[in-house]
Amino acid sequence: MSFKGKIALAAWGLAGVFLTADFFMGTYPASGNGQYPITTVSAPEENVAPKEEKYIALTFDDGPHKVYTPKLLEGLRKRGVHATFFLIGQNIDGNEDIIRQMKEDGHLIGNHSQNHMQLTKEQTKEACDQINRTNEMIERITGETPVYVRPPFGSWSEELEGMVPMRVVLWNVDPLDWKTQNKNRIVRHIVRHVEDGSIILLHDVYDTSVEAALEVIDTLSAEGYNFVTVDELLID
Repeated sequence: MSFKGKIALAAWGLAGVFLTADFFMGTYPASGNGQYPITTVSAPEENVAPKEEKYIALTFDDGPHKVYTPKLLEGLRKRGVHATFFLIGQNIDGNEDIIRQMKEDGHLIGNHSQNHMQLTKEQTKEACDQINRTNEMIERITGETPVYVRPPFGSWSEELEGMVPMRVVLWNVDPLDWKTQNKNRIVRHIVRHVEDGSIILLHDVYDTSVEAALEVIDTLSAEGYNFVTVDELLID
């Protein structure tokens, strides 16, 4: 082997360049510029585990509120986030446009009873009426009957389960925003307790809750969380 061939072999060992045996035998044809063409071999890509997807749901009870719900909807729209709203029937009159905006923005609309009564303390007929009246109001506005219900105080029973053909949605992260009405405390509680699959309970009838929700979205989005509606989270 010539001196040039030895130099080429050394270069191949350092740079990972593959040369055919014909080159070393002196039979590989030169290119038009007098240089021998070479073929590079890329190192195989390392197997990188896919990033784990984390999904959580923001849910809002007791609305719609004439001032704070539109503010929340605007913040969600800017962030491209969908949430779930459980509406109280007595708060619907006069706020129909807000509910139409919820639907247009792609949020899920659920039922939170007519007057925020503890349904298990009512007669079964009255409890069912609380839900049915609110369903009818929402259906008249959106054209769709709600599928999901959040009973006030999370109070439900087997009897109601058999009477109401809806899916009950509770929660597993509760910052007690209605009690503290402190944005920083609300955010801190949620960020500390959230995990993949969490359903977060908030109320869009307090400005502090709306501000906290938007900060939570910014913080947890940066940590890889995806915000979805509860129907997406609860798909079997």
